[in-house]
Amino acid sequence: MPKAILEVCSFNIQSCLIAEKAGASRVELCDNPTEGGTTPSHGAIKRTREKISIKLYPLVRPRAGNYYYDEDEIAIIEQDIRVCRELGCDGISIGAQLLDGRIDKDLMKRFVELAGPMGVTCNRAFDATPDMFQALEDLIEAGCERVLTSGQASGAPEAGRVLGELVKAAGERIIVMPGAGIRSSNLGKLMEESGAREYHGSVRRPTVNPMLHGNPRVLDFGNVYLPDEQELAGILAQMR
Repeated sequence: MPKAILEVCSFNIQSCLIAEKAGASRVELCDNPTEGGTTPSHGAIKRTREKISIKLYPLVRPRAGNYYYDEDEIAIIEQDIRVCRELGCDGISIGAQLLDGRIDKDLMKRFVELAGPMGVTCNRAFDATPDMFQALEDLIEAGCERVLTSGQASGAPEAGRVLGELVKAAGERIIVMPGAGIRSSNLGKLMEESGAREYHGSVRRPTVNPMLHGNPRVLDFGNVYLPDEQELAGILAQMR
């Protein structure tokens, strides 16, 4: 039995395939990496589900900016949850807050009930709450399976002891999954300090643009990001 498992934050189908080949247990499929991730397309989810056998948890987030949603955005979220369920996803990653920053417990419970039987991870909306330990209790009450968190630091390795406190407070009621800034060079200390059994990371790098022609006068088309395979292997080796 491995000491821990890894979820890879993936921004395209190629990243999901690399994650599975490397030995990751789950992928969080997202779009728009420079905005913290948004919901991937129906086509991306469908094709990824057809191509990988490890667990697939698409991010359900209709836009960047915050996790406070109006009625139209909630309707979009609920439709995206149905799509994920219909396409055979194992779960979703989602978050919702009230204007004062607290977890919107009622809305999260509504999402969890709609998602069933899929699992539900609360995303890093958790890291923008005013009281992590109250937020943890709210997510447990809402029925979430796990919470992704950096311990409210810029990166999880900076908050190993805080994450350890969250893991202890959670017990067997919810999984605390550290994420953000995890590399092979800092994972060992983080595992020791937090005691967590699941971790999340993208270890992404921009790829070389293969196009033979480009026009510098047009807007930047952005980058394609893929996991650094050597770094991914180094992380997974420490988890076995």
